[in-house]
Amino acid sequence: MNVLEVCAGDIDSVKAAAEGGAQRVELCSALSEGGVTPSIGFIRKALDVSGIKVHVLIRPRNGDFLYSDDEIRLMIEDIVAVKHAGAHGVVIGALTPSGNIDIEACKRMVAAAEGLNVTFHRAFDLCKEPLKALDEIIEIGCNRLLTSGQAATALEGVDLLRQLTIRAGKDLTILAGGGVTPENAAEILNLSGTNEIHASARETVKSKMEYRKGGVSMGATGSDEYTRKVTSSKIVSEIVRAINFK
Repeated sequence: MNVLEVCAGDIDSVKAAAEGGAQRVELCSALSEGGVTPSIGFIRKALDVSGIKVHVLIRPRNGDFLYSDDEIRLMIEDIVAVKHAGAHGVVIGALTPSGNIDIEACKRMVAAAEGLNVTFHRAFDLCKEPLKALDEIIEIGCNRLLTSGQAATALEGVDLLRQLTIRAGKDLTILAGGGVTPENAAEILNLSGTNEIHASARETVKSKMEYRKGGVSMGATGSDEYTRKVTSSKIVSEIVRAINFK
Protein backbone atom coordinates (compact mmCIF):
# COMPACT_ATOMS: atom_id res chain seq x y z
CA MET A 1 0.00 0.00 0.00
CA ASN A 2 1.18 3.53 -0.76
CA VAL A 3 1.85 5.82 2.20
CA LEU A 4 0.61 9.36 2.81
CA GLU A 5 2.40 11.65 5.25
CA VAL A 6 0.61 14.88 6.18
CA CYS A 7 2.38 18.04 7.31
CA ALA A 8 0.41 19.11 10.41
CA GLY A 9 0.74 22.50 12.09
CA ASP A 10 -1.82 22.10 14.88
CA ILE A 11 -3.64 19.41 16.82
CA ASP A 12 -6.81 19.75 14.69
CA SER A 13 -4.70 18.94 11.63
CA VAL A 14 -3.27 15.82 13.30
CA LYS A 15 -6.78 14.59 14.08
CA ALA A 16 -7.93 15.36 10.53
CA ALA A 17 -4.95 13.48 9.07
CA ALA A 18 -5.77 10.41 11.17
CA GLU A 19 -9.49 10.62 10.35
CA GLY A 20 -8.72 10.89 6.63
CA GLY A 21 -6.54 7.79 6.66
CA ALA A 22 -2.98 9.16 6.54
CA GLN A 23 -0.38 6.84 8.01
CA ARG A 24 1.96 9.50 9.36
CA VAL A 25 2.20 13.18 10.26
CA GLU A 26 5.16 15.53 10.21
CA LEU A 27 4.62 17.96 13.09
CA CYS A 28 5.65 21.56 12.38
CA SER A 29 4.88 25.01 13.63
CA ALA A 30 4.98 28.24 11.57
CA LEU A 31 4.17 26.52 8.29
CA SER A 32 3.97 29.91 6.56
CA GLU A 33 7.69 30.23 7.33
CA GLY A 34 8.51 26.80 5.95
CA GLY A 35 8.08 25.10 9.33
CA VAL A 36 9.99 25.11 12.62
CA THR A 37 10.14 22.74 15.59
CA PRO A 38 6.78 22.50 17.40
CA SER A 39 6.28 22.64 21.17
CA ILE A 40 6.61 19.61 23.43
CA GLY A 41 2.96 20.09 24.43
CA PHE A 42 1.86 19.82 20.81
CA ILE A 43 4.02 16.71 20.32
CA ARG A 44 2.56 14.98 23.36
CA LYS A 45 -1.02 15.75 22.36
CA ALA A 46 -0.35 14.51 18.82
CA LEU A 47 0.94 11.23 20.26
CA ASP A 48 -2.42 10.80 21.99
CA VAL A 49 -4.12 10.60 18.58
CA SER A 50 -4.50 6.92 17.79
CA GLY A 51 -3.68 5.21 14.53
CA ILE A 52 -0.99 7.53 13.19
CA LYS A 53 2.81 7.79 13.42
CA VAL A 54 4.30 11.09 14.59
CA HIS A 55 7.51 12.50 13.13
CA VAL A 56 8.75 15.89 14.33
CA LEU A 57 10.52 18.60 12.34
CA ILE A 58 13.79 19.72 13.90
CA ARG A 59 14.42 23.24 12.63
CA PRO A 60 15.23 26.11 14.99
CA ARG A 61 14.31 29.00 12.70
CA ASN A 62 13.17 30.01 9.23
CA GLY A 63 15.54 31.02 6.47
CA ASP A 64 18.45 28.97 5.15
CA PHE A 65 19.79 25.64 6.42
CA LEU A 66 23.28 26.86 7.35
CA TYR A 67 23.48 26.53 11.11
CA SER A 68 25.86 27.81 13.78
CA ASP A 69 27.35 25.57 16.46
CA ASP A 70 24.81 26.93 18.95
CA GLU A 71 21.93 26.10 16.59
CA ILE A 72 23.24 22.57 16.02
CA ARG A 73 23.49 21.99 19.77
CA LEU A 74 19.96 23.38 20.14
CA MET A 75 18.66 20.94 17.52
CA ILE A 76 20.38 18.03 19.25
CA GLU A 77 18.69 19.00 22.52
CA ASP A 78 15.34 19.17 20.71
CA ILE A 79 15.91 15.69 19.25
CA VAL A 80 16.59 14.30 22.72
CA ALA A 81 13.44 15.98 24.07
CA VAL A 82 11.35 14.68 21.16
CA LYS A 83 12.68 11.16 21.73
CA HIS A 84 11.85 11.31 25.42
CA ALA A 85 8.34 12.54 24.56
CA GLY A 86 7.80 9.30 22.63
CA ALA A 87 7.76 10.47 18.99
CA HIS A 88 8.32 7.87 16.28
CA GLY A 89 10.76 9.91 14.21
CA VAL A 90 12.49 13.20 13.52
CA VAL A 91 12.98 15.26 10.37
CA ILE A 92 16.40 16.90 10.06
CA GLY A 93 18.75 18.62 7.62
CA ALA A 94 21.70 21.00 7.40
CA LEU A 95 23.83 22.40 4.59
CA THR A 96 27.33 23.87 4.24
CA PRO A 97 27.94 27.37 2.82
CA SER A 98 28.86 25.77 -0.53
CA GLY A 99 25.50 24.02 -0.85
CA ASN A 100 26.57 20.54 0.20
CA ILE A 101 25.21 18.33 2.98
CA ASP A 102 26.68 19.26 6.37
CA ILE A 103 27.74 15.70 7.06
CA GLU A 104 29.23 16.29 10.51
CA ALA A 105 26.20 18.19 11.84
CA CYS A 106 23.79 15.60 10.43
CA LYS A 107 25.79 12.69 11.87
CA ARG A 108 25.51 14.30 15.31
CA MET A 109 21.75 14.67 14.90
CA VAL A 110 21.31 11.09 13.68
CA ALA A 111 23.33 9.85 16.65
CA ALA A 112 21.11 11.80 19.04
CA ALA A 113 18.04 10.29 17.35
CA GLU A 114 19.22 6.69 17.82
CA GLY A 115 16.16 4.42 17.91
CA LEU A 116 13.99 6.86 15.94
CA ASN A 117 13.18 6.96 12.25
CA VAL A 118 15.10 9.82 10.57
CA THR A 119 13.97 11.79 7.52
CA PHE A 120 16.22 14.30 5.76
CA HIS A 121 14.01 17.25 4.84
CA ARG A 122 13.76 19.58 1.85
CA ALA A 123 17.06 21.28 2.58
CA PHE A 124 18.04 18.67 0.00
CA ASP A 125 16.15 20.65 -2.63
CA LEU A 126 18.60 23.53 -2.16
CA CYS A 127 21.79 21.46 -2.36
CA LYS A 128 24.23 21.69 -5.27
CA GLU A 129 24.77 18.07 -6.33
CA PRO A 130 21.63 16.00 -5.67
CA LEU A 131 22.93 12.52 -6.51
CA LYS A 132 26.08 13.03 -4.43
CA ALA A 133 23.92 14.45 -1.64
CA LEU A 134 21.66 11.38 -1.75
CA ASP A 135 24.65 9.08 -1.28
CA GLU A 136 25.79 11.15 1.69
CA ILE A 137 22.32 11.15 3.27
CA ILE A 138 22.25 7.35 3.01
CA GLU A 139 25.75 7.12 4.49
CA ILE A 140 24.76 9.40 7.38
CA GLY A 141 22.08 6.88 8.32
CA CYS A 142 18.81 8.57 7.34
CA ASN A 143 15.85 6.31 6.54
CA ARG A 144 13.97 8.68 4.26
CA LEU A 145 14.41 11.76 2.05
CA LEU A 146 11.62 14.33 1.64
CA THR A 147 12.06 16.11 -1.69
CA SER A 148 10.25 17.76 -4.58
CA GLY A 149 13.02 16.67 -6.93
CA GLN A 150 14.61 20.13 -6.60
CA ALA A 151 11.64 21.67 -8.43
CA ALA A 152 8.82 24.01 -7.42
CA THR A 153 6.49 21.01 -7.14
CA ALA A 154 6.95 17.25 -6.99
CA LEU A 155 5.11 16.85 -10.28
CA GLU A 156 7.62 19.14 -11.97
CA GLY A 157 10.47 17.26 -10.29
CA VAL A 158 9.44 13.71 -11.19
CA ASP A 159 12.44 13.07 -13.43
CA LEU A 160 14.90 13.65 -10.60
CA LEU A 161 12.57 11.90 -8.14
CA ARG A 162 12.73 8.79 -10.30
CA GLN A 163 16.54 8.98 -10.51
CA LEU A 164 16.71 9.28 -6.73
CA THR A 165 14.30 6.39 -6.20
CA ILE A 166 16.33 4.10 -8.47
CA ARG A 167 19.66 5.15 -6.96
CA ALA A 168 18.45 4.79 -3.36
CA GLY A 169 17.04 1.30 -3.93
CA LYS A 170 16.34 -0.36 -0.61
CA ASP A 171 18.80 1.84 1.28
CA LEU A 172 16.44 4.79 1.70
CA THR A 173 12.82 5.74 0.93
CA ILE A 174 12.09 8.74 -1.28
CA LEU A 175 9.17 10.76 0.11
CA ALA A 176 7.79 12.92 -2.72
CA GLY A 177 6.41 16.26 -1.54
CA GLY A 178 5.55 19.70 -2.84
CA GLY A 179 2.28 20.83 -4.38
CA VAL A 180 0.59 17.46 -3.86
CA THR A 181 -3.17 17.33 -4.45
CA PRO A 182 -5.79 14.60 -4.87
CA GLU A 183 -5.61 15.26 -8.62
CA ASN A 184 -1.85 14.73 -9.05
CA ALA A 185 -0.80 12.44 -6.17
CA ALA A 186 -1.16 9.16 -8.06
CA GLU A 187 0.63 10.57 -11.10
CA ILE A 188 3.56 11.69 -8.95
CA LEU A 189 3.91 8.23 -7.43
CA ASN A 190 3.56 6.48 -10.78
CA LEU A 191 6.13 8.66 -12.54
CA SER A 192 8.63 8.79 -9.66
CA GLY A 193 8.50 5.11 -8.76
CA THR A 194 8.33 5.73 -5.01
CA ASN A 195 5.44 4.65 -2.75
CA GLU A 196 5.43 7.52 -0.23
CA ILE A 197 4.00 11.00 -0.68
CA HIS A 198 3.82 14.11 1.52
CA ALA A 199 1.03 16.71 1.48
CA SER A 200 -0.38 19.50 3.64
CA ALA A 201 -3.96 18.84 2.43
CA ARG A 202 -5.08 22.12 3.96
CA GLU A 203 -8.13 24.32 3.59
CA THR A 204 -8.86 27.81 4.90
CA VAL A 205 -11.17 27.98 7.91
CA LYS A 206 -12.74 31.06 9.45
CA SER A 207 -12.40 32.09 13.07
CA LYS A 208 -15.35 31.62 15.41
CA MET A 209 -14.55 34.90 17.14
CA GLU A 210 -17.61 37.14 17.44
CA TYR A 211 -15.76 40.28 18.47
CA ARG A 212 -13.19 41.34 15.88
CA LYS A 213 -10.67 44.15 16.36
CA GLY A 214 -9.67 45.78 13.07
CA GLY A 215 -6.37 47.47 12.20
CA VAL A 216 -4.13 45.23 14.34
CA SER A 217 -2.06 42.39 12.87
CA MET A 218 -0.21 39.82 14.94
CA GLY A 219 2.04 38.82 12.02
CA ALA A 220 2.94 40.53 8.77
CA THR A 221 1.20 43.81 8.04
CA GLY A 222 -2.18 43.12 6.49
CA SER A 223 -2.36 39.52 7.66
CA ASP A 224 -5.79 38.16 8.56
CA GLU A 225 -6.00 37.01 12.17
CA TYR A 226 -9.47 35.60 11.61
CA THR A 227 -8.65 32.86 9.10
CA ARG A 228 -6.15 30.00 9.23
CA LYS A 229 -5.18 26.97 7.19
CA VAL A 230 -5.95 23.56 8.69
CA THR A 231 -5.60 20.04 7.31
CA SER A 232 -8.87 18.77 5.83
CA SER A 233 -9.83 15.16 6.55
CA LYS A 234 -11.78 15.22 3.27
CA ILE A 235 -8.72 16.20 1.21
CA VAL A 236 -6.61 13.64 3.08
CA SER A 237 -9.10 10.88 2.33
CA GLU A 238 -9.24 11.93 -1.33
CA ILE A 239 -5.44 11.64 -1.62
CA VAL A 240 -5.46 8.27 0.17
CA ARG A 241 -8.11 6.96 -2.26
CA ALA A 242 -6.23 8.36 -5.26
CA ILE A 243 -2.88 6.76 -4.40
CA ASN A 244 -4.35 3.40 -3.48
CA PHE A 245 -6.90 3.07 -6.27
CA LYS A 246 -6.46 -0.20 -8.14
